[in-house]
Amino acid sequence: MSLIDRAKATDKNIKGKVQEGVGDLTGDPKLQAEGQEKQAEAKVRNSVEDVKDRVKEITD
Repeated sequence: MSLIDRAKATDKNIKGKVQEGVGDLTGDPKLQAEGQEKQAEAKVRNSVEDVKDRVKEITD
């Protein structure tokens, strides 16, 4: 497990949530979509790390 990669994914997720929230408050659909995109990317990054962890468990 790469803690750095997980931390980056968490950071991107938080930024995405904030961006989406600001978009909600201001009524800016572009900002909302960008925030959702960041959250989706973070979810994919975390999934990749989960797969890496599982492969490492199996191969060790």
